[in-house]
Amino acid sequence: MFRDTATVRDRLTAQQYIASDSIATTLFLANALEKPILAEGPAGTGKTELAKACAAATGRELIRLQCYEGIDEARALYEWEYAKQLLYTQLLRDRVGGMIAAAPTLTAAADAIAKEDNVFFSERFLLARPLLKAITSPKPVVLLIDEIDRADAEFEAFLLELLSDFQVSVPELGTIHAVHRPLVILTSNDTRELSEALKRRCLFLYVGYPTAEAELAVVNLKVPGVPPKLAHEVVDLVQRLRQLDLRKVPSMSETIDWAKALVELNVRHLDRGVLDTTLNVLLKYESDIQKARRQLRPSADGGVQGGASGFGGDDDDDDGGDRGRRDRKQRRR
Repeated sequence: MFRDTATVRDRLTAQQYIASDSIATTLFLANALEKPILAEGPAGTGKTELAKACAAATGRELIRLQCYEGIDEARALYEWEYAKQLLYTQLLRDRVGGMIAAAPTLTAAADAIAKEDNVFFSERFLLARPLLKAITSPKPVVLLIDEIDRADAEFEAFLLELLSDFQVSVPELGTIHAVHRPLVILTSNDTRELSEALKRRCLFLYVGYPTAEAELAVVNLKVPGVPPKLAHEVVDLVQRLRQLDLRKVPSMSETIDWAKALVELNVRHLDRGVLDTTLNVLLKYESDIQKARRQLRPSADGGVQGGASGFGGDDDDDDGGDRGRRDRKQRRR
């Protein structure tokens, strides 16, 4: 599928995904070693987009399992179509009645029915969910298990058989082995610690906030028609906002949304008025918006600027920013 890491990078770039060296190398090794990828990092940094871009780059179908608290086997692997089973039972009632009538004893009648158990517990009545679809697909697929950290530890343990042996167990049918091994990408926003057993089965990939250079390249790629000066100003401001002690710092996806919004508004460069009316696209909490507004001040050319590190103000010292980031990390734990 991929000859080398350069091929990975080129194919992802063709899908408008700019891959770092670590992303390209991990994806190449995951394909070569047939190992799942565990992509961890802040929300909105491109982990889910990586799976989408990978599927498009390889021409494979993307099968997505969105995790949430309380997800179980029935939602992730399979469930029986009980309504369909009941319908067939009603339609075959006369045939079943004839079998029972011909039996000399109750035991014989029960044995006759038991011999037909596999009729009602067969693949005809099996409703495949994303995990089962991925391993029984007649063609290779990309399986995205999104936000695994939202699921319970029990569900995480349930995945181990799939991640290590690419097989699943259905009590009524036995063990089902993968027709083709899917390329599995798990994502985590690091809201809780994942088990060592799961991490041991995966290649670990940390996807953090991009550098200014990488973020500028993504903005230019994802936002057609953005003026070069505006693109630089957007990226510069976002990079500086990430240094503040905010409840939620802007992610890459929010940078793209903001740049698109500014293009729709025909903005050519940032000024205080533009920020006052559009910061809500970039920041998601009113307290963060007010803090950013306090730190920004007009520049001589009508734009915006901050202090030596990008912003001024009493609550912008480096120690405070570090403490805030540590506090947010601790709250997630």
